[in-house]
Amino acid sequence: MVSMTFARIAALLSGLACLATVFAAPIQEPRDLTVRTTQAAPHWVIYTDKWVSGETGPPAPADIDGYNTLMLSFLLSSGAADQALTWANLADADRKTLKTSYESAGIKLLVSAFGATETPTTSGVDAVTAANSMADFVKKYELDGIDVDYEDFDAINKGDGKAEQWLIDFTTQLRSQLPASDYIITHAPVAPWFRNDGHYTGGGYIKVDKEAGSSIDWYNIQFYNQGTDEYTTCDNLLNTSSSTWPDSALFQIAASGVDLNKLVIGKPAQGDANNGFMDPALLATCVSQAKAKGWNAGVMVWEFPDAASAWIKTVRGTAFP
Repeated sequence: MVSMTFARIAALLSGLACLATVFAAPIQEPRDLTVRTTQAAPHWVIYTDKWVSGETGPPAPADIDGYNTLMLSFLLSSGAADQALTWANLADADRKTLKTSYESAGIKLLVSAFGATETPTTSGVDAVTAANSMADFVKKYELDGIDVDYEDFDAINKGDGKAEQWLIDFTTQLRSQLPASDYIITHAPVAPWFRNDGHYTGGGYIKVDKEAGSSIDWYNIQFYNQGTDEYTTCDNLLNTSSSTWPDSALFQIAASGVDLNKLVIGKPAQGDANNGFMDPALLATCVSQAKAKGWNAGVMVWEFPDAASAWIKTVRGTAFP
């Protein structure tokens, strides 16, 4: 009902033409958009913490052929150390190039948190604050996730439940910041923490799994450093552990309600632990036996360069060639 001058009509038509041009233009994708996916079992995991002469960063994919997960150790509540720090200190271009080479080789790259030098519960580290900080590190440095190598033995042994609750709170907060569709979260407990006989009155890792297991993709279980004869035969590794650490062999842990295909068998390379070694060929026999009983989780080793491609290829053997 309002009349328009010719000039106003022309201006309106010109504006509509510009708007049409905008909508016809191709949509620009966000910069640095990275497509991430989590990883299905089996998991072939190797940690790297040692300084290696001549290396300026993590191992090249060819050096760890046969693995599909590399753990950079360690990220502490105070910040990155060792190989985690090496990764953070790489030039952006070098880090992106190396990450692309891992992706091409089918290798996920995670950072491992804490380790034996940190006792976060005993030391009063806030679980939520630490989780937020570590999730920020994962995202800033374009990693595929984080491994929780919690080794606060005093806190677990107290049996008051504070260690377990700390782990539950920490893991839950991590997952809220690192969604399962995009990031991997693993834990690396020692095998005895899964015993289900009431020894750990706080609940041990059976409680952690019940309360936070849905946020944990798999467990890199340390079947070592628990005694010279512990977990060193296929039988006491897979079926029936000793009376020292009852109910903590692989299939006993699964019988306690933990998903069998989250239970990655962790072993040390020769010289990288106090005890718990197995010859790779013997371990391959155990792996074959476990697979025949329905297990498919994979194997973890501590650590590069003492274990590399030859080690894991032997361990995978004919069961997982």
